[in-house]
Amino acid sequence: MEKASKNSMSRQSQHILQLLYKAVETDQIKLPTLPEVALKIRRAVEKGDRSAADIAELLSQDSSLSARLLQLANSPLYRARNEINNLQMAITRLGTRIVKDLVVMLAIKQAFATRNKEIEKQFRKIWQTSIDVASACRVLATSQNKLDTEQAVLAGLIHNIGALPIIELAERRPSLFNQDQDLACICEEIQGALGEKILSFWNFPQTLIDVVAQWNNFNRQHSGDADYVDIVQAGILHTPHAPSNVNTDWSCIAAIKNLGLDPDMHEFNDTMQNQLNETRASLMNI
Repeated sequence: MEKASKNSMSRQSQHILQLLYKAVETDQIKLPTLPEVALKIRRAVEKGDRSAADIAELLSQDSSLSARLLQLANSPLYRARNEINNLQMAITRLGTRIVKDLVVMLAIKQAFATRNKEIEKQFRKIWQTSIDVASACRVLATSQNKLDTEQAVLAGLIHNIGALPIIELAERRPSLFNQDQDLACICEEIQGALGEKILSFWNFPQTLIDVVAQWNNFNRQHSGDADYVDIVQAGILHTPHAPSNVNTDWSCIAAIKNLGLDPDMHEFNDTMQNQLNETRASLMNI
């Protein structure tokens, strides 16, 4: 399954993609946004000129984000020996880089928030898929020396974010879509282009923009070390969300080879499955 170019898209998908671009340009549909506090923290950590106390002060501006960060810091994922009960302790224990990634992860969930109950149902399904994939990514990333575990989780959480504007358009203008299957096919074809637009709007790094653009191209080849597209593709293959038309011979899938995984091992062993369940439970509770 390759990333759809405009030439390979169906006419219907091209039409809907252009409608969405126009709707975004005219503010009829707004791209998902991240909370200002999350953006400030990301900028501050990337500049490298802020102390743990400075980051804690920024975090304290958003009580909901702060509370959920402490909850995640005390989850089994980070196995704190003693309870972490304040922001500065969380930042000191985990480090500013991990805290930055966790804050962005927590903020991503807010991008799935909507007051429309019908859209919310669809968003919830997408978020559940994202959590499943992110959990598998975390398990796989622990054995990869050159890939960051938190970035792998973040890659899993955002891989299908381009579907959100499509779902919103489908709810507003259902006549554009013939049936649920039609909507699923269109999402598959154009969510990569929309995901690129969203992550560019958020000023995300190219390594993650590549994820939303290329995760569904299982024929993808690239030179160099394994990257986050590889980890997301392998993560998807280890969940119930793998596309039905992906080659069942995993030795033919470059991501599996790039990560040094056994192509015959289609399921996690007991230890890895326990790690996945633990991660999923922690992410579900944020």
